[in-house]
Amino acid sequence: MSEAPPTLLRRVNLLEAAERPARSADVLIHNGQIAALGPTGPAAAAVAVAAGIDPTARADSTATVDPTATADPTASADPGASPAGWAAAGLRVVAADHLWLAPPLVDPHSVLEEPLLGRAETLTSLAEAAALGGYGSVALLPWGSPWRDRPEQLGLSWPQPLRLHLWGSFSQGGADAALAGHGDQLQAGAIGLAAAAALPPAALLERGLRLAELGDRPLLLAPRDPSLSRGGFVRERVEALRAGWPPDPVLSETLPLETLLALAAALPAASLRLMNLSTAEAVQRLERESSPPQASVCWWHLLADSGNLDPAAQGWRLEPSLGGPADRAALITALESGLISSVAVHHQPLDGEEMLLSPDQRRCGIAGHRRVGSIGVLPALWRELVQRHQWPPQKLWERLCWGPARFLGLEPERLQSGSRRWILFDPTAAPDGGLQPRGSLAANHGVPPGGGQGAIVASGLRGAAGWWAPGFPSC
Repeated sequence: MSEAPPTLLRRVNLLEAAERPARSADVLIHNGQIAALGPTGPAAAAVAVAAGIDPTARADSTATVDPTATADPTASADPGASPAGWAAAGLRVVAADHLWLAPPLVDPHSVLEEPLLGRAETLTSLAEAAALGGYGSVALLPWGSPWRDRPEQLGLSWPQPLRLHLWGSFSQGGADAALAGHGDQLQAGAIGLAAAAALPPAALLERGLRLAELGDRPLLLAPRDPSLSRGGFVRERVEALRAGWPPDPVLSETLPLETLLALAAALPAASLRLMNLSTAEAVQRLERESSPPQASVCWWHLLADSGNLDPAAQGWRLEPSLGGPADRAALITALESGLISSVAVHHQPLDGEEMLLSPDQRRCGIAGHRRVGSIGVLPALWRELVQRHQWPPQKLWERLCWGPARFLGLEPERLQSGSRRWILFDPTAAPDGGLQPRGSLAANHGVPPGGGQGAIVASGLRGAAGWWAPGFPSC
Protein backbone atom coordinates (compact mmCIF):
# COMPACT_ATOMS: atom_id res chain seq x y z
CA MET A 1 0.00 0.00 0.00
CA SER A 2 1.38 3.42 -0.97
CA GLU A 3 1.93 5.90 1.80
CA ALA A 4 -0.76 8.57 2.10
CA PRO A 5 0.52 12.08 1.43
CA PRO A 6 0.81 14.53 4.30
CA THR A 7 -2.57 16.21 4.84
CA LEU A 8 -3.06 19.78 5.97
CA LEU A 9 -6.42 20.46 7.66
CA ARG A 10 -7.02 24.14 7.04
CA ARG A 11 -8.93 26.04 9.71
CA VAL A 12 -10.16 22.92 11.46
CA ASN A 13 -12.15 23.38 14.68
CA LEU A 14 -9.75 22.27 17.39
CA LEU A 15 -10.71 20.84 20.79
CA GLU A 16 -7.17 20.69 22.08
CA ALA A 17 -7.54 20.16 25.83
CA ALA A 18 -10.05 20.40 28.66
CA GLU A 19 -8.73 23.73 29.89
CA ARG A 20 -8.52 25.37 26.45
CA PRO A 21 -11.49 26.80 24.53
CA ALA A 22 -12.26 25.62 21.03
CA ARG A 23 -10.35 27.45 18.32
CA SER A 24 -9.70 27.39 14.60
CA ALA A 25 -6.26 26.16 13.56
CA ASP A 26 -4.25 24.56 10.78
CA VAL A 27 -3.10 21.03 11.58
CA LEU A 28 -0.74 18.79 9.63
CA ILE A 29 -1.38 15.02 9.69
CA HIS A 30 1.44 12.75 8.46
CA ASN A 31 1.62 8.96 8.73
CA GLY A 32 -1.42 8.98 10.99
CA GLN A 33 0.25 11.34 13.46
CA ILE A 34 -0.33 14.96 14.31
CA ALA A 35 2.80 16.50 12.82
CA ALA A 36 2.14 20.15 13.71
CA LEU A 37 -0.51 22.22 15.48
CA GLY A 38 -1.27 25.89 15.21
CA PRO A 39 -2.18 28.74 12.85
CA THR A 40 1.31 29.39 11.42
CA GLY A 41 3.32 26.29 12.27
CA PRO A 42 2.13 23.89 9.54
CA ALA A 43 3.77 25.77 6.66
CA ALA A 44 7.27 25.10 7.96
CA ALA A 45 6.32 21.55 8.86
CA ALA A 46 4.95 20.95 5.34
CA VAL A 47 8.22 22.04 3.77
CA ALA A 48 10.08 19.76 6.17
CA VAL A 49 7.93 16.80 5.16
CA ALA A 50 8.45 17.53 1.47
CA ALA A 51 12.19 17.56 2.10
CA GLY A 52 12.00 14.19 3.84
CA ILE A 53 12.53 15.61 7.34
CA ASP A 54 10.44 14.21 10.20
CA PRO A 55 8.52 17.23 11.58
CA THR A 56 7.94 15.48 14.91
CA ALA A 57 11.67 15.69 15.54
CA ARG A 58 11.66 19.50 15.52
CA ALA A 59 12.57 21.03 18.84
CA ASP A 60 9.47 23.22 18.80
CA SER A 61 7.03 20.63 17.46
CA THR A 62 4.95 20.52 20.65
CA ALA A 63 4.82 24.28 21.12
CA THR A 64 1.38 25.82 21.02
CA VAL A 65 0.68 28.97 19.06
CA ASP A 66 -0.96 32.16 20.21
CA PRO A 67 -4.63 31.68 19.29
CA THR A 68 -4.88 35.40 18.49
CA ALA A 69 -2.31 35.08 15.72
CA THR A 70 -3.40 35.08 12.08
CA ALA A 71 -4.94 31.83 10.91
CA ASP A 72 -3.94 32.50 7.28
CA PRO A 73 -0.88 30.41 6.40
CA THR A 74 -0.37 32.42 3.21
CA ALA A 75 0.67 35.35 5.42
CA SER A 76 3.95 33.63 6.26
CA ALA A 77 7.18 34.75 4.62
CA ASP A 78 8.07 31.09 4.04
CA PRO A 79 7.86 30.45 0.25
CA GLY A 80 6.47 27.00 1.03
CA ALA A 81 3.52 28.57 2.84
CA SER A 82 1.36 29.19 -0.24
CA PRO A 83 -1.30 26.69 -1.41
CA ALA A 84 0.58 26.37 -4.70
CA GLY A 85 3.76 25.57 -2.79
CA TRP A 86 1.94 22.92 -0.73
CA ALA A 87 0.55 21.22 -3.83
CA ALA A 88 3.96 21.25 -5.50
CA ALA A 89 5.42 19.63 -2.40
CA GLY A 90 2.90 16.78 -2.64
CA LEU A 91 0.83 18.01 0.30
CA ARG A 92 -2.91 17.27 0.35
CA VAL A 93 -4.88 20.30 1.56
CA VAL A 94 -8.39 19.91 3.05
CA ALA A 95 -10.78 22.77 3.77
CA ALA A 96 -11.76 21.71 7.29
CA ASP A 97 -13.70 24.62 8.74
CA HIS A 98 -16.72 22.30 9.25
CA LEU A 99 -14.69 19.51 10.92
CA TRP A 100 -13.75 18.96 14.57
CA LEU A 101 -10.35 17.58 15.58
CA ALA A 102 -10.20 16.34 19.16
CA PRO A 103 -8.72 13.73 21.51
CA PRO A 104 -10.35 10.29 21.39
CA LEU A 105 -13.24 9.43 23.68
CA VAL A 106 -12.99 7.55 26.99
CA ASP A 107 -15.39 4.81 28.10
CA PRO A 108 -15.28 4.53 31.92
CA HIS A 109 -16.96 1.11 32.11
CA SER A 110 -17.98 -1.69 29.75
CA VAL A 111 -18.30 -5.46 29.89
CA LEU A 112 -16.27 -8.17 28.13
CA GLU A 113 -17.05 -11.62 29.48
CA GLU A 114 -14.82 -13.86 27.35
CA PRO A 115 -11.86 -11.89 25.94
CA LEU A 116 -10.37 -14.69 23.82
CA LEU A 117 -13.16 -17.02 22.68
CA GLY A 118 -16.33 -14.99 23.18
CA ARG A 119 -19.11 -15.39 20.64
CA ALA A 120 -20.66 -12.01 21.43
CA GLU A 121 -17.35 -10.11 21.60
CA THR A 122 -13.61 -10.69 21.87
CA LEU A 123 -10.76 -8.46 22.92
CA THR A 124 -9.79 -8.01 19.26
CA SER A 125 -13.30 -7.22 18.01
CA LEU A 126 -13.88 -4.81 20.89
CA ALA A 127 -10.68 -2.95 19.98
CA GLU A 128 -11.90 -2.60 16.39
CA ALA A 129 -15.33 -1.46 17.56
CA ALA A 130 -13.92 1.07 20.02
CA ALA A 131 -11.62 2.60 17.41
CA LEU A 132 -14.47 2.68 14.89
CA GLY A 133 -16.54 4.73 17.34
CA GLY A 134 -13.69 7.10 18.26
CA TYR A 135 -12.91 5.56 21.66
CA GLY A 136 -9.20 5.50 22.42
CA SER A 137 -9.60 4.28 26.01
CA VAL A 138 -11.95 1.67 27.44
CA ALA A 139 -12.13 0.48 31.07
CA LEU A 140 -13.46 -3.07 31.47
CA LEU A 141 -15.45 -4.18 34.48
CA PRO A 142 -14.32 -7.40 36.18
CA TRP A 143 -17.54 -9.11 35.09
CA GLY A 144 -16.53 -12.17 33.11
CA SER A 145 -16.04 -15.91 32.87
CA PRO A 146 -14.11 -16.33 35.04
CA TRP A 147 -14.69 -13.24 37.16
CA ARG A 148 -11.53 -11.09 37.10
CA ASP A 149 -10.74 -10.80 40.80
CA ARG A 150 -7.08 -11.88 40.97
CA PRO A 151 -3.84 -10.24 39.76
CA GLU A 152 -3.11 -12.93 37.15
CA GLN A 153 -6.44 -12.17 35.44
CA LEU A 154 -5.58 -8.51 34.91
CA GLY A 155 -3.08 -8.98 32.08
CA LEU A 156 -5.34 -7.98 29.20
CA SER A 157 -4.01 -5.23 26.94
CA TRP A 158 -4.38 -3.57 23.55
CA PRO A 159 -1.67 -2.42 21.12
CA GLN A 160 -0.92 1.29 21.01
CA PRO A 161 -2.37 3.80 20.46
CA LEU A 162 -5.47 2.20 22.05
CA ARG A 163 -5.51 1.96 25.84
CA LEU A 164 -7.27 -0.73 27.83
CA HIS A 165 -7.89 -0.19 31.55
CA LEU A 166 -9.13 -2.88 33.90
CA TRP A 167 -11.29 -2.51 36.97
CA GLY A 168 -10.41 -4.94 39.76
CA SER A 169 -13.12 -6.68 41.75
CA PHE A 170 -14.39 -5.55 45.14
CA SER A 171 -15.50 -9.04 46.19
CA GLN A 172 -14.43 -12.57 45.40
CA GLY A 173 -16.19 -13.77 42.26
CA GLY A 174 -18.49 -10.75 42.44
CA ALA A 175 -20.60 -12.74 44.92
CA ASP A 176 -20.49 -10.06 47.66
CA ALA A 177 -19.70 -12.68 50.32
CA ALA A 178 -15.99 -12.01 50.91
CA LEU A 179 -13.55 -9.30 49.91
CA ALA A 180 -11.14 -9.89 47.04
CA GLY A 181 -7.46 -9.01 47.41
CA HIS A 182 -7.68 -5.27 46.87
CA GLY A 183 -4.03 -4.36 47.26
CA ASP A 184 -2.84 -7.22 45.05
CA GLN A 185 -5.15 -6.20 42.21
CA LEU A 186 -4.14 -2.55 42.39
CA GLN A 187 -0.47 -3.51 42.40
CA ALA A 188 -1.12 -5.63 39.30
CA GLY A 189 -2.43 -2.57 37.45
CA ALA A 190 -6.15 -2.35 38.23
CA ILE A 191 -7.35 1.21 37.73
CA GLY A 192 -9.70 0.86 40.70
CA LEU A 193 -12.24 -1.60 42.07
CA ALA A 194 -15.78 -2.30 40.96
CA ALA A 195 -18.65 -4.32 42.39
CA ALA A 196 -21.28 -6.26 40.44
CA ALA A 197 -24.48 -4.78 39.01
CA ALA A 198 -26.06 -4.49 42.48
CA LEU A 199 -24.89 -2.75 45.63
CA PRO A 200 -22.95 -5.07 47.98
CA PRO A 201 -24.18 -5.45 51.58
CA ALA A 202 -23.48 -2.36 53.64
CA ALA A 203 -21.38 -4.30 56.19
CA LEU A 204 -19.08 -5.66 53.45
CA LEU A 205 -18.82 -2.23 51.87
CA GLU A 206 -17.86 -0.56 55.12
CA ARG A 207 -15.29 -3.23 55.93
CA GLY A 208 -13.68 -2.93 52.50
CA LEU A 209 -13.52 0.86 52.71
CA ARG A 210 -12.14 0.92 56.25
CA LEU A 211 -9.29 -1.40 55.20
CA ALA A 212 -8.18 1.59 53.12
CA GLU A 213 -6.21 -0.47 50.61
CA LEU A 214 -7.78 1.56 47.81
CA GLY A 215 -6.04 4.78 48.78
CA ASP A 216 -7.20 7.42 46.31
CA ARG A 217 -8.24 4.88 43.65
CA PRO A 218 -11.92 4.89 42.67
CA LEU A 219 -14.50 2.36 43.86
CA LEU A 220 -17.30 1.92 41.31
CA LEU A 221 -20.71 0.97 42.73
CA ALA A 222 -24.16 0.61 41.23
CA PRO A 223 -27.00 2.11 43.32
CA ARG A 224 -29.24 -0.85 42.62
CA ASP A 225 -31.14 -3.46 44.66
CA PRO A 226 -32.64 -6.25 42.50
CA SER A 227 -34.71 -7.51 45.44
CA LEU A 228 -36.78 -4.33 45.22
CA SER A 229 -37.37 -4.45 41.48
CA ARG A 230 -40.02 -7.21 41.69
CA GLY A 231 -38.76 -8.64 38.41
CA GLY A 232 -39.59 -5.49 36.47
CA PHE A 233 -37.33 -4.28 33.71
CA VAL A 234 -38.84 -0.91 32.73
CA ARG A 235 -39.03 1.92 35.25
CA GLU A 236 -42.44 2.27 36.87
CA ARG A 237 -43.81 5.20 34.88
CA VAL A 238 -47.17 5.77 33.25
CA GLU A 239 -45.74 5.06 29.77
CA ALA A 240 -44.49 1.63 30.86
CA LEU A 241 -47.79 0.79 32.55
CA ARG A 242 -49.73 1.72 29.40
CA ALA A 243 -47.47 -0.55 27.32
CA GLY A 244 -47.87 -3.43 29.78
CA TRP A 245 -44.15 -3.77 30.56
CA PRO A 246 -43.22 -5.28 33.97
CA PRO A 247 -42.48 -2.18 36.12
CA ASP A 248 -39.32 -1.62 38.16
CA PRO A 249 -40.04 0.77 41.08
CA VAL A 250 -37.86 3.82 41.68
CA LEU A 251 -37.01 2.53 45.16
CA SER A 252 -34.73 -0.09 43.62
CA GLU A 253 -32.34 2.79 42.84
CA THR A 254 -33.06 5.45 45.46
CA LEU A 255 -32.79 3.26 48.57
CA PRO A 256 -29.33 1.88 47.75
CA LEU A 257 -28.32 5.41 46.74
CA GLU A 258 -29.12 6.56 50.28
CA THR A 259 -26.80 3.86 51.63
CA LEU A 260 -24.01 4.98 49.34
CA LEU A 261 -24.39 8.63 50.27
CA ALA A 262 -24.36 7.75 53.96
CA LEU A 263 -21.12 5.81 53.45
CA ALA A 264 -19.62 8.69 51.50
CA ALA A 265 -20.43 11.07 54.37
CA ALA A 266 -19.01 8.69 56.99
CA LEU A 267 -15.83 7.94 54.99
CA PRO A 268 -15.02 11.14 53.07
CA ALA A 269 -11.57 9.88 52.04
CA ALA A 270 -13.11 7.15 49.88
CA SER A 271 -13.27 7.90 46.14
CA LEU A 272 -16.73 6.52 45.42
CA ARG A 273 -18.12 6.46 41.88
CA LEU A 274 -21.81 5.94 41.10
CA MET A 275 -22.44 3.76 38.07
CA ASN A 276 -25.29 4.45 35.63
CA LEU A 277 -27.80 6.72 37.37
CA SER A 278 -31.17 6.28 35.69
CA THR A 279 -33.99 8.12 37.52
CA ALA A 280 -35.12 11.70 38.05
CA GLU A 281 -35.46 10.96 41.77
CA ALA A 282 -31.81 9.92 42.03
CA VAL A 283 -30.79 13.16 40.32
CA GLN A 284 -32.92 15.18 42.74
CA ARG A 285 -31.31 13.38 45.68
CA LEU A 286 -27.80 14.12 44.43
CA GLU A 287 -28.71 17.78 43.97
CA ARG A 288 -29.21 18.06 47.73
CA GLU A 289 -25.62 16.95 48.42
CA SER A 290 -22.98 19.64 48.88
CA SER A 291 -20.23 17.38 47.45
CA PRO A 292 -21.86 14.47 45.65
CA PRO A 293 -19.74 11.56 44.38
CA GLN A 294 -18.91 11.49 40.70
CA ALA A 295 -21.58 9.69 38.70
CA SER A 296 -21.95 8.21 35.25
CA VAL A 297 -24.91 7.64 32.96
CA CYS A 298 -25.28 5.08 30.19
CA TRP A 299 -25.48 6.69 26.75
CA TRP A 300 -28.70 4.85 25.90
CA HIS A 301 -30.56 6.44 28.84
CA LEU A 302 -29.85 9.86 27.27
CA LEU A 303 -31.50 8.89 23.99
CA ALA A 304 -34.29 6.40 24.65
CA ASP A 305 -37.15 6.26 27.12
CA SER A 306 -40.39 4.37 27.57
CA GLY A 307 -42.24 7.13 25.74
CA ASN A 308 -40.14 7.38 22.55
CA LEU A 309 -38.83 3.84 21.95
CA ASP A 310 -40.83 1.62 19.62
CA PRO A 311 -42.22 -1.43 21.45
CA ALA A 312 -40.56 -3.75 18.93
CA ALA A 313 -37.18 -1.96 19.02
CA GLN A 314 -33.97 -3.14 20.62
CA GLY A 315 -33.03 -1.45 23.90
CA TRP A 316 -35.79 -2.21 26.41
CA ARG A 317 -33.95 -4.83 28.47
CA LEU A 318 -31.39 -2.82 30.43
CA GLU A 319 -29.75 -2.73 33.83
CA PRO A 320 -30.61 -0.22 35.25
CA SER A 321 -34.10 -0.19 33.79
CA LEU A 322 -35.07 2.20 31.04
CA GLY A 323 -36.88 5.24 32.44
CA GLY A 324 -39.62 7.53 31.21
CA PRO A 325 -39.37 10.90 29.42
CA ALA A 326 -38.98 12.79 32.71
CA ASP A 327 -36.10 10.53 33.73
CA ARG A 328 -34.27 11.14 30.46
CA ALA A 329 -34.81 14.90 30.71
CA ALA A 330 -33.47 14.95 34.28
CA LEU A 331 -30.39 12.93 33.29
CA ILE A 332 -29.61 15.30 30.41
CA THR A 333 -29.99 18.32 32.71
CA ALA A 334 -27.72 16.72 35.33
CA LEU A 335 -25.15 15.91 32.66
CA GLU A 336 -25.22 19.47 31.38
CA SER A 337 -24.73 20.94 34.85
CA GLY A 338 -21.91 18.51 35.74
CA LEU A 339 -23.84 16.73 38.49
CA ILE A 340 -23.26 13.68 36.29
CA SER A 341 -19.71 13.92 35.01
CA SER A 342 -19.38 11.05 32.55
CA VAL A 343 -21.21 9.25 29.77
CA ALA A 344 -20.43 5.53 29.77
CA VAL A 345 -20.90 3.19 26.84
CA HIS A 346 -21.48 0.32 29.27
CA HIS A 347 -21.18 -2.05 26.32
CA GLN A 348 -22.86 -5.37 27.17
CA PRO A 349 -22.68 -7.54 24.05
CA LEU A 350 -25.06 -10.44 23.41
CA ASP A 351 -24.73 -12.98 20.61
CA GLY A 352 -27.27 -13.75 17.92
CA GLU A 353 -28.54 -16.91 19.59
CA GLU A 354 -29.42 -15.12 22.81
CA MET A 355 -31.16 -12.37 20.87
CA LEU A 356 -33.67 -14.94 19.61
CA LEU A 357 -35.10 -15.11 23.13
CA SER A 358 -37.90 -12.82 24.26
CA PRO A 359 -36.78 -9.68 26.14
CA ASP A 360 -37.83 -11.07 29.53
CA GLN A 361 -35.77 -14.25 29.01
CA ARG A 362 -32.45 -12.86 27.80
CA ARG A 363 -29.85 -11.03 29.81
CA CYS A 364 -29.85 -7.27 30.18
CA GLY A 365 -27.71 -4.97 28.13
CA ILE A 366 -27.21 -3.08 24.91
CA ALA A 367 -24.08 -2.86 22.78
CA GLY A 368 -22.60 0.58 22.30
CA HIS A 369 -19.20 0.15 20.69
CA ARG A 370 -19.73 0.19 16.97
CA ARG A 371 -20.04 -2.30 14.21
CA VAL A 372 -20.34 -1.36 10.55
CA GLY A 373 -23.86 -0.14 9.80
CA SER A 374 -24.74 0.84 13.38
CA ILE A 375 -25.03 4.36 14.77
CA GLY A 376 -22.24 5.16 17.19
CA VAL A 377 -22.41 6.96 20.52
CA LEU A 378 -20.83 10.17 19.23
CA PRO A 379 -23.18 10.75 16.24
CA ALA A 380 -26.22 9.88 18.37
CA LEU A 381 -25.27 12.23 21.20
CA TRP A 382 -24.17 14.97 18.79
CA ARG A 383 -27.66 15.02 17.34
CA GLU A 384 -29.39 14.87 20.74
CA LEU A 385 -27.20 17.22 22.78
CA VAL A 386 -25.44 19.55 20.32
CA GLN A 387 -28.20 19.90 17.75
CA ARG A 388 -31.37 19.48 19.82
CA HIS A 389 -30.21 20.89 23.18
CA GLN A 390 -27.72 23.40 21.74
CA TRP A 391 -24.72 22.21 23.73
CA PRO A 392 -21.35 23.57 22.63
CA PRO A 393 -19.13 20.75 21.28
CA GLN A 394 -16.61 21.48 24.05
CA LYS A 395 -19.18 20.40 26.65
CA LEU A 396 -19.95 17.19 24.79
CA TRP A 397 -16.23 16.32 24.77
CA GLU A 398 -16.06 17.14 28.47
CA ARG A 399 -18.66 14.46 29.18
CA LEU A 400 -17.33 11.91 26.65
CA CYS A 401 -13.58 12.38 27.04
CA TRP A 402 -12.16 14.55 29.80
CA GLY A 403 -14.83 13.87 32.44
CA PRO A 404 -14.58 10.07 32.06
CA ALA A 405 -10.79 10.34 32.39
CA ARG A 406 -11.18 12.08 35.76
CA PHE A 407 -13.83 9.50 36.68
CA LEU A 408 -11.09 6.86 36.25
CA GLY A 409 -8.52 8.91 38.13
CA LEU A 410 -6.56 9.70 34.96
CA GLU A 411 -5.15 12.96 33.63
CA PRO A 412 -7.46 14.38 30.95
CA GLU A 413 -5.98 13.94 27.50
CA ARG A 414 -4.85 16.65 25.11
CA LEU A 415 -3.84 16.72 21.46
CA GLN A 416 -0.07 16.55 20.99
CA SER A 417 2.34 16.63 18.10
CA GLY A 418 3.67 13.17 17.29
CA SER A 419 0.56 11.44 18.65
CA ARG A 420 -1.87 9.12 16.88
CA ARG A 421 -4.51 9.66 19.55
CA TRP A 422 -6.86 11.95 17.62
CA ILE A 423 -10.19 11.74 15.85
CA LEU A 424 -11.69 13.96 13.16
CA PHE A 425 -15.47 14.35 13.31
CA ASP A 426 -17.67 15.66 10.51
CA PRO A 427 -21.10 16.75 11.88
CA THR A 428 -22.49 16.98 8.34
CA ALA A 429 -21.65 13.43 7.24
CA ALA A 430 -24.03 10.48 7.27
CA PRO A 431 -23.64 8.62 10.59
CA ASP A 432 -22.55 5.40 8.87
CA GLY A 433 -19.90 7.13 6.78
CA GLY A 434 -16.97 6.54 9.13
CA LEU A 435 -14.11 4.07 9.08
CA GLN A 436 -14.96 0.63 7.77
CA PRO A 437 -13.40 -2.27 9.65
CA ARG A 438 -15.60 -5.14 10.83
CA GLY A 439 -16.25 -3.70 14.27
CA SER A 440 -18.24 -5.33 17.07
CA LEU A 441 -19.55 -8.89 16.92
CA ALA A 442 -22.51 -8.11 19.19
CA ALA A 443 -26.06 -8.71 17.95
CA ASN A 444 -27.78 -6.27 20.32
CA HIS A 445 -27.02 -2.89 18.79
CA GLY A 446 -29.97 -0.53 19.07
CA VAL A 447 -31.07 2.25 16.75
CA PRO A 448 -31.38 5.45 18.83
CA PRO A 449 -34.74 7.22 18.44
CA GLY A 450 -34.07 10.08 16.05
CA GLY A 451 -30.96 8.41 14.64
CA GLY A 452 -27.64 10.23 14.65
CA GLN A 453 -25.77 12.97 12.89
CA GLY A 454 -22.16 13.03 11.75
CA ALA A 455 -19.33 10.54 11.36
CA ILE A 456 -15.69 10.07 12.26
CA VAL A 457 -14.01 10.65 8.90
CA ALA A 458 -10.42 10.16 10.05
CA SER A 459 -8.63 8.79 13.10
CA GLY A 460 -5.11 8.00 14.18
CA LEU A 461 -6.40 5.15 16.36
CA ARG A 462 -6.21 2.68 13.49
CA GLY A 463 -3.47 1.54 11.13
CA ALA A 464 -2.59 2.99 7.75
CA ALA A 465 -5.60 1.37 6.07
CA GLY A 466 -8.02 3.13 8.41
CA TRP A 467 -6.69 6.63 9.02
CA TRP A 468 -9.03 8.14 6.44
CA ALA A 469 -12.60 7.05 5.79
CA PRO A 470 -13.32 5.73 2.29
CA GLY A 471 -13.69 8.66 -0.08
CA PHE A 472 -12.29 11.19 2.40
CA PRO A 473 -10.78 13.60 1.79
CA SER A 474 -12.23 14.02 -1.67
CA CYS A 475 -10.01 16.95 -2.57
